[in-house]
Amino acid sequence: MFLRQLEPRTARTTAQVLNYALWPFAIMTVIHRVFIEAINWHVTDDYRPVYNASLAFLNHQPIYNANFDSTDPHYLYMPSGTLLIAPLAIIDPEKSRWCFILLNAAAIILAGYLLLRLFKFTLSSVAAPALLLGMFASETVTNTLAFSNINGVLFLCMVVFFHLLLQRRDLWAGVALGLTLAVKGPLLAPLLLIALVRGQWKVFITALGVPVALNLLAWPFIVDYAQFWKHTLPYLLESRDYFNSAIVGNAGYYGVADWLTWIIRIAMAVMVLATLWILYRYYRDDEVFFLCTTSGVLITATMLLGSLGQQYYSMFLIPIILTVVQKNSVMRNWPAWLAVFGFMSYDKWLSDRWQDIGRTLEYLRVTFGWGLLLIVAFCVLGDRYLTAKREGRLVAGKSLDPAWMHPEWASGASARNGRAKDTVAEPVS
Repeated sequence: MFLRQLEPRTARTTAQVLNYALWPFAIMTVIHRVFIEAINWHVTDDYRPVYNASLAFLNHQPIYNANFDSTDPHYLYMPSGTLLIAPLAIIDPEKSRWCFILLNAAAIILAGYLLLRLFKFTLSSVAAPALLLGMFASETVTNTLAFSNINGVLFLCMVVFFHLLLQRRDLWAGVALGLTLAVKGPLLAPLLLIALVRGQWKVFITALGVPVALNLLAWPFIVDYAQFWKHTLPYLLESRDYFNSAIVGNAGYYGVADWLTWIIRIAMAVMVLATLWILYRYYRDDEVFFLCTTSGVLITATMLLGSLGQQYYSMFLIPIILTVVQKNSVMRNWPAWLAVFGFMSYDKWLSDRWQDIGRTLEYLRVTFGWGLLLIVAFCVLGDRYLTAKREGRLVAGKSLDPAWMHPEWASGASARNGRAKDTVAEPVS
């Protein structure tokens, strides 16, 4: 049956044409990224400090003794994360890295499949190869694999969290999110706000319990356990002016005054709060849209307004990008996709001819992309709010969407008003 699917056929519909065109590109791009791009040597190596920490853990040697004065990748995982990744050092570094790359690639592919399911698409739809190609052609997936980072596994955990949250399997949803908190700490912690506003309190039991339990379990096995809290954690709370696309990172690099940096951050934060308020008040019953859009706004705000934001964290924004298939998506406009280009594109803008301009474009495009995405979400939802207010349609808990986005509303209203078409009473015998 599988081999028959590979039989060359002439496409009869536009969907078939797109499928036949996109699948070869998608599959070959995956193979290139996993077996060529990721295996090749790169200046940035996130895996070496992770492997060294795992090896030190297994040999009961100090882990949290990095020199933060250098710009080399540092080991920043919490003790709970150290416990989870310790098995990586059981084999030699090269084979371990290859296994880690394959694990992350498999996790990204599985997460993509689960996202398709979330939006009611099948593997036979055009969305499947388009999503696979889009993910593996992006900077976020390419550099996650090339730098051998754990983001792919965390991305899968986030998507599993979404599914379990929608299924009301709160404790297991908390486990999925708790594993990400155990490794990366605060990056995905804002997603707890979604569980909070949905009233799914049990999520907090395992989401917070898992990292706490793993940290306590790691305590006896890490010889310099206290050094994480004294040496590494203060560094994590600071902002740095290199490899940092957060507002404070670029502001520090370009020497922007502190007062202006704070004004920009506060202005963006106000927009984020307004966007979240509209989503909660009027869209929380539209579950998939609310979940994916709110998570995208929260994570973007964390990366842009926090102390550290790196481009390959943009992987966690794929769900909000996929809402474009929904009629009420905030992504159905060209500024939204200009933003996506800014933080997802693998293009480099460094120029030999126009060095200053090229360097500025390269260093700021991610920051501007994240900022533009937040502005787009605020403007789209704000415009719907003002339009609904002007038309007298503001009702808490009821969508702000115009009627043309939901033709099913009209048919439902007709049925409720007793205007069903062509209904004839049968004679009583």
